[in-house]
Amino acid sequence: MPSITCLSTLRPRLFGLCLSLSLSSLATQAAVAAPSPLDLFILDAPPLTFVDSSNGHGIVGEIAVQAIAKAGYTVHIQALPWARSQRHVSEKQDLLIAPLTRTPERENRFTWIAPIISMDRAFFTLGKPVTSYEEARQTYGIIGVGLGSAQEEILRSQGFSNDQIYPLTIGDNPAQMLLKGRIDAWFNGVPESRYIWPKNSDRTLFMSPVLNTADIYLACSRQCSDELVKNLRTAVESLRADGTLERLKNQYMPE
Repeated sequence: MPSITCLSTLRPRLFGLCLSLSLSSLATQAAVAAPSPLDLFILDAPPLTFVDSSNGHGIVGEIAVQAIAKAGYTVHIQALPWARSQRHVSEKQDLLIAPLTRTPERENRFTWIAPIISMDRAFFTLGKPVTSYEEARQTYGIIGVGLGSAQEEILRSQGFSNDQIYPLTIGDNPAQMLLKGRIDAWFNGVPESRYIWPKNSDRTLFMSPVLNTADIYLACSRQCSDELVKNLRTAVESLRADGTLERLKNQYMPE
């Protein structure tokens, strides 16, 4: 943009106009230089992500936020119901979302920036635990899963019927439904279940063997800037290499 020079020798009215143009030009340049904040869609899925940042945003949330800052961007946290968040991000451009499991159904709907951590999944019950998907299909009439979570897709791929799968709002709801006897089992990520359960009950929660392990990602809209993907991928790997990720895991999931 060409510079505009104002001289004090100009007539006052002309000088004022020139000064106004100069200030407008500087404001425009500043707006161009400062990128808009990146929208990051997360959900309350402790200890992976927390919408309320009073105690930090969780393991995955903090890595995402720090990676965005490290790459030179600012962040705007967004929270919608999880299924709606996924739909919105996939249909728009340059929107970020975490934590998201990379599944066959989601593969072509998102740009997969970087894996952050690997998560185990298992069945949780108040009675004797099962040892396999086959045993679970034969044993459990109703299985609670997080609404919009990968758990629902995983169970369908393992041959569970629609009548057996009960999607529930992610958070305390599945634990409460299990306590009330409204569901027979809860299929969920191990870290989240172990974090949520003690806050709801002191009863013993039984866990099956781990039956699924998958990486969870920081992802972007299907239409996503190559530069943005490259910068954030580099930032995530840097936070992994310098020990930040390990420190966050120890902070949110102490042994």
